[in-house]
Amino acid sequence: MIKVYELQGRTRVLATIGIMLALLLASLDQTIVGTAMPRIVGELKGLDYYAWVTTAYLLTSTTVVPVAGKLGDMFGRKPFLIAGMAGFVGASALCGISQNMVMLVLFRGIQGLFGGVLFATVFTVIGDIFPPEQRARTQGLFGGIFGLSSIVGPTAGGYITDNLGWRWVFYVNVPFGIAAIAAVLIALPYVRSKATWRDIDFLGAATLSAGLVPLLIALSITRDHAWTDPLVVGLLSLAALFLAAFLVVETRVENPILPLGLFRNNVFAVSVVISFFSAFGMFGSIIFVPLVYQGVLGRTATNSGQLLTPMMLGLIVFSTIAGQLMPRIRYYRFIGTVGAALMIVGLVLLAQVTVHTSALEVARDIVIVGAGLGLTFPLTFVAVQSAIPREMLGVGTSQITFWRNLGGTVGTAVLGSILARRLPGAIATQVAALHLPTQFGLGTGSGGSPQSLFDPARLAAIRAGLPPQAQQLFDQFLIAVRVGLADTLHDLFLYAAVIVAVALVASLFMREV
Repeated sequence: MIKVYELQGRTRVLATIGIMLALLLASLDQTIVGTAMPRIVGELKGLDYYAWVTTAYLLTSTTVVPVAGKLGDMFGRKPFLIAGMAGFVGASALCGISQNMVMLVLFRGIQGLFGGVLFATVFTVIGDIFPPEQRARTQGLFGGIFGLSSIVGPTAGGYITDNLGWRWVFYVNVPFGIAAIAAVLIALPYVRSKATWRDIDFLGAATLSAGLVPLLIALSITRDHAWTDPLVVGLLSLAALFLAAFLVVETRVENPILPLGLFRNNVFAVSVVISFFSAFGMFGSIIFVPLVYQGVLGRTATNSGQLLTPMMLGLIVFSTIAGQLMPRIRYYRFIGTVGAALMIVGLVLLAQVTVHTSALEVARDIVIVGAGLGLTFPLTFVAVQSAIPREMLGVGTSQITFWRNLGGTVGTAVLGSILARRLPGAIATQVAALHLPTQFGLGTGSGGSPQSLFDPARLAAIRAGLPPQAQQLFDQFLIAVRVGLADTLHDLFLYAAVIVAVALVASLFMREV
């Protein structure tokens, strides 16, 4: 069998460029589409399906990651990398020609399938084409590319939408995809395998999918359903049933999608814990930092994604630094410890934000969170790839991606439900202390979503419609609302910090290999 990591010189460089383009293709899409969504909804007239454009992609991409990782181990990475890119580009073109929101949701689901294949394969191929002593630097570089896409994506999406139209947000994937496919076809060798389709764990894949889909839907709908809602409880119960069946199946098949014995491997188990719980902190920042800027500080933002640029800069710089440090430090597990500690510090500082805090202080706080995340990003991939057998490289690497995605989803659901439950009461407490007429509370629609409640244009319109003597009272009301939001976010960020502390403690138990 060909050892793929024997690639040298220009061949390795070309293969690496192809893989980088594949990662950029998948990660850029996640940020670039969000900017175009208001324009898409306005043209396709389907506000009720707004959230499902993201949810459909999340469902399919997360579900397929562990399956694609296993199949890559069985049949080789190259076919799945090419199929993932080709399918992703094709689905992007279909999204671009959508005539209604239902079509767009369907095509985004298809795009997610191939996006999951890409994410499961890209980071694994690094373990194939680079020897252990070079993987850390490369994983750090790839982590930087992931962060860079989060900076470039919102700005690029806004420019493309304004100048070419929203459909080009999807069409732009085509040239990137073609270039990536060409590089991989030329440079990455195909490793022959003795596996056949009969070796595939079809029952495991079916039960895993049947468990993950209701789980992810349940978590996604907690933004507007209580955790005790019969629909949420029913979906979670169904998920628990099928996931239990999946575990039983995996103990009885010859080639399980997830060999449960991997969890007896210290490095793998600890890396899973770090990935899951650190994602809590990451998404706690990504989802709610724009609300800090717009709601608490009262800043306008035409593109909330740009507010996260400091965090992603921290991720890029420190992901690269971590990649350089790992080969040079004997006890590299402490890189993860420092990373988790930095995330906790950043989240605790975010919890102290008030209406009098400057935007510069908030930027400092999210840079610290991004720095911590950047240190943990390459650590888990490199440690796992060095600690497990080569024939399980795809399974191990894809599991890190899977648990990080799942941690982010759970974190968003839990923290979002805390916000939804506590925000109305916190605002009511602050407003009651002002003894204002009740129409001010009703006028702002405090029972609505935070996004609508703190929309600057909407608030300006409400204020303009008031008589001059009432506008000063309205300003007092807005300050009280912002204080109530700050109080709620204080608790939310502290909860996130406590969760990330689990990752910090876990990192202390990782063994070096």
